[in-house]
Amino acid sequence: MVKPGRAGRFYEDPIDPYLPDAGNRGYRVSRYELELTYKVASNRLAGKATITATTTDAAGKFSFDLSQTLAVSKVAVGGTRVKYTHQHGKLTVTPAQKIPSGGALSVTVQYAGTPKPVRGPWGEVGWEELTEGAIVASQPNGAGSWFPCDDHPSSKASYRISVTTDSPYHVVANGALLRKQIRASHTTWVYEQSEPMASYLATVQIGPYERRRVAGSTPVPMHAVLPPRMRTRFDHDFARQPQMMETFIRLFGPYPFADYTVVVTDDDLEIPVEAQGISVFGANHCDGSRGAERLVAHELAHQWFGNSLTLASWQDIWLHEGFACYAEWLWSEESGGPSAQEIAAQVHRTQAGLPYDLLLGDPGPALMFDDRVYKRGALTLHALRGELGDGGFFDLLRQWTAKHRHGSVTTEEFTDLAAHFTDRSLRPLWDRWLFDTELPHP
Repeated sequence: MVKPGRAGRFYEDPIDPYLPDAGNRGYRVSRYELELTYKVASNRLAGKATITATTTDAAGKFSFDLSQTLAVSKVAVGGTRVKYTHQHGKLTVTPAQKIPSGGALSVTVQYAGTPKPVRGPWGEVGWEELTEGAIVASQPNGAGSWFPCDDHPSSKASYRISVTTDSPYHVVANGALLRKQIRASHTTWVYEQSEPMASYLATVQIGPYERRRVAGSTPVPMHAVLPPRMRTRFDHDFARQPQMMETFIRLFGPYPFADYTVVVTDDDLEIPVEAQGISVFGANHCDGSRGAERLVAHELAHQWFGNSLTLASWQDIWLHEGFACYAEWLWSEESGGPSAQEIAAQVHRTQAGLPYDLLLGDPGPALMFDDRVYKRGALTLHALRGELGDGGFFDLLRQWTAKHRHGSVTTEEFTDLAAHFTDRSLRPLWDRWLFDTELPHP
């Protein structure tokens, strides 16, 4: 069925009705190799992207998500220059010969421009200038603001990200730093992200930062990347991260990546944001009062719930935000604050006074980042914990993260797995909490 799209474009049966213009059919990406050059003063980005994929259809054309603020100068398939069009945020490539289903697809795109975040119902997402540097926060559909991609969370691939920029600046990207090469006034940073990653979780952070190891961070190495002036405040505000990591490993299972990095920008940010292996906080979250510790817990928990286990479609957003919100409550309980039960009772009282127009299991695009998704999601998990008991509940979480490590997940898969941890039917619980707009009694 053909439906009208944005700017008069038409598409067939969107991959995800929450973001009908994002994502593409006909191939499955296995790897992105990005070679970027960024000029901080002029906010100028030049890129070469090599995309390795396997075709799933014998299509004559293939599309990638790429913002119109970036001008494409050359496209090649298998090393041969090909025709392309770039309209309405889609780069459409036409190989010289049709590639059969199951064939290898290697696309190289050269492009340049002034990157800007993508505007949408949830604000601006993607590549954005800071006062001195850049931040990339692409959830849910901002990856195309800086590289051509299949911008849907179910499309996970490995990445190599190379960034060349002015030497005074520090660059962070996902994965391990393979190489840092200084050439006069420019430095090239090369990162390798070997674990599969959704495009919205790919990131580049550029700023006047220093990097250092967080004291006591074993067995998972933890690093802080921030302006030197914030060092003392960071050491106080983020001091309990190693204990937080130990707690979440015990409750959720092994940490899913090689290390963890926290970036603190020199600018204030409205909210912290997670990327794979990285969380980004604003200067306002590092003020020396330790007032943002629940957010520190929230972003760390996303490494399990959101980054390793990534939703297969946006309607299941509670699998990210409900779990990360509940991790805040678990950390409070662990660290001597109010118990999860006490927090749940208070949150329930607050939620009871809000409109009953949200379906947690399918909130719709307008409400998918509504705070009620976070809070009701956490309340759902607390109700499940009460049903299964602590032993069954945390065994379930550990099996959930192990079974789907670095994969894509759905609500149905979670509810099916949960059924193995009790002899009683959980269907009434799911019907009340996920598929009814009314707020259940605790």
